[in-house]
Amino acid sequence: MASLPILSIVTFLPLVGAAMIFLIWEDSEIARRNVRYVALLTTVLTFIISLGIWVNFDNSQSGFQMVERVGWITEGGIAYHMGVDGISMLFVILTTFLMPFCILASWESISDRVREYMIAFLVLETLMIGVFCALDIVLFYVFFEAGLIPMFLIIGVWGGKRRVYASLKFFLYTLLGSVLMLLAIMAMYWQAKTTDIPQLMAFDFPANMQTWLWFAFFASFAVKMPMWPVHTWLPDAHVEAPTAGSVILAAILLKMGGYGFLRFSLPMFPLASADLAPLVFTLSIIAIIYTSLVALMQDDMKKLIAYSSVAHMGYVTMGIFAANTQGIQGGIYQMLAHGLVSGALFLCVGVVYDRMHTREIAAYGGLVNRMPKYAVVFLIFTMANVGLPGTAGFVGEFLTLLGAFQANTWVAILATTGVVLSAAYALYLYRRVIFGALEKETLKSILDLNAREKMTLYPLVVLVIFFGVYPAPVLDVTQASVDALITSYDAAIAGAVQTAAAN
Repeated sequence: MASLPILSIVTFLPLVGAAMIFLIWEDSEIARRNVRYVALLTTVLTFIISLGIWVNFDNSQSGFQMVERVGWITEGGIAYHMGVDGISMLFVILTTFLMPFCILASWESISDRVREYMIAFLVLETLMIGVFCALDIVLFYVFFEAGLIPMFLIIGVWGGKRRVYASLKFFLYTLLGSVLMLLAIMAMYWQAKTTDIPQLMAFDFPANMQTWLWFAFFASFAVKMPMWPVHTWLPDAHVEAPTAGSVILAAILLKMGGYGFLRFSLPMFPLASADLAPLVFTLSIIAIIYTSLVALMQDDMKKLIAYSSVAHMGYVTMGIFAANTQGIQGGIYQMLAHGLVSGALFLCVGVVYDRMHTREIAAYGGLVNRMPKYAVVFLIFTMANVGLPGTAGFVGEFLTLLGAFQANTWVAILATTGVVLSAAYALYLYRRVIFGALEKETLKSILDLNAREKMTLYPLVVLVIFFGVYPAPVLDVTQASVDALITSYDAAIAGAVQTAAAN
């Protein structure tokens, strides 16, 4: 397997499945069933092959591995250049792992235009994997921007009543930020004469230029995460998106912003990152506290979880720009844990929505009496969302707070209030939905988890607990890459200080 172009295979295999589905022209129940099976088998096969990346990855090496390079636009020196390090490999595995669950979650809830829906998801998978594997900045930008299109269609075609408004808001917010990033990419090419990401990471951009480039990339990544105050598109997109769309939006697409900070902002613009870290800390603290308070006021389950995602991403940005081992490791771990936990929470909302066709918290209550298995599963994910020790959510939050404490004590103290607030809104949601007397007539015949839903939720329960108890598999993989990132960052800062002292 080491001799195969495994990254290209994993990246473009979903397109093969999409092409096979495209050839199924008949619109009948049998055809729709075949479409679902093709999509499921494609995503499962993609995940199995992606495990080859993990098997062949050398944890002791900090550089990019399994590199593939082919000339693409020769006049500009732009290449089809792919590779993974300890940071990007984990996001590739997370993407391929979650996609089969998205297909299973859509098995019965999507009955209209099933063929087009599955094609959109498979195309989206290719583009998401491409973002994490691309080692040419133009190739990265193509994957990064193209991912907007299938997600726009998923929300706009298969979403709720206000789907057109939500999809347009999502598209315009993310596109506007990315236009600035494109201008920055052009400026970087004119300055460095290359679009190769490893070379750009080693290039010493002038200090004044770094600031403008940093802000241009920040505009795109901050919207993508999203950070306060450019987060307002996210609750609308989550509420209107179908269940699987919300899972992918929260678990993968939001992580592209954090990945961008790690791949571009810190290594390429270290001086600007150090100077502007207080700005990021301020926005992160506001996000953690403000959006947690907003989550407490929500009466829609999806919107509450969406605001909690903004708060949790505040820990990620805080940890990354603390620029120390604990902070960056914690930020990466928090993104991976949030991918599992938030995706699982949206799947839990989808379970009851498929039965009752409402997400209003007031429409539920006493579900433990009819759905005990669901109650246990929902409790585990709720506790992980709070950051309970023994769950994956705890490790990331704890490490980011450790990193923030080393960088700025007050930042860590203020961020810790988010832990208390997250417990408030998460337990508020759980108590209102699960506990209490089963008084509503519409709930008295509701059924517990079926076999398909157990297949979707139980593996996530196992992983959330496993990575909460034993985080080493993740931390060991990222250690060398994080150490290399911090070493180059500290060297750039020290060099700037010496230059300033000499002048």
